Amino acid sequence: RNIFRMIALGKAHRLVVPSETLEGIALETWEQPFGRVVNIPNGIDTMAFAKTPNRNALPGTGKQDGDLWVGTLAGLRKVKNLPRLVRAFSHLPEPWKLVIVGEGPEEAAIRAEANRLGISERVFLPGFAADPARFVGLFDIFALSSNSEQFPISVVEAMAAGLPVVAPAVGDVSNMVAPENAGMICQIAEDDVLDKALGDCFLSLTDAALRKQIGEANRAKARSQFDEKAMIAAYRRLYGGAMRDHDL
Repeated sequence: RNIFRMIALGKAHRLVVPSETLEGIALETWEQPFGRVVNIPNGIDTMAFAKTPNRNALPGTGKQDGDLWVGTLAGLRKVKNLPRLVRAFSHLPEPWKLVIVGEGPEEAAIRAEANRLGISERVFLPGFAADPARFVGLFDIFALSSNSEQFPISVVEAMAAGLPVVAPAVGDVSNMVAPENAGMICQIAEDDVLDKALGDCFLSLTDAALRKQIGEANRAKARSQFDEKAMIAAYRRLYGGAMRDHDL
């Protein structure tokens, strides 16, 4: 596949990648010249995530007065390593709850880990839910536990909703979040070390003032760098340049 890319991409006007990780792969592994590769991050309607969500926006998982939620959006697949998230979350006391929105083959493994740790009554898997802008703002902390990522759009959605992000340093996550959030992005290590590091981040974010400070910084960065208007403008410039160069 890499050899095919090296040959086929030689005829491309530009190669667009949505992440710094893929940019590095394109330059080094696919041996594309620097001037051909363009990094255009995926954008979203950031203002849609500024709306206050209805507390019953997730079917069967209404948020009650006093509840605090660690939440994530993910396909329930091995690469997302959601049992790791369950273990990290287990450091948090009541009234914290873990809400994992998504569906997939790892649901049984996630529930088994929650049962093993004796926290099944605080772990909720409502299944797939469309239109994250309706409910992401219900989370108090957004979390990832993946073994690998590129440019996870769920992180941008959480930032746009004004949330702090806790995650391993996978893909572009470290560079996506605001500087104020940097201390909540944990370097990859052995499972038990990473579990504890993520858990320590959760414990530090029991401070509501800190959550608000980090969340607002993330919201500002999402609006300035990851809004869909900026993405569309970048593609418009790219296509316009290609048309001029080829007299279209």
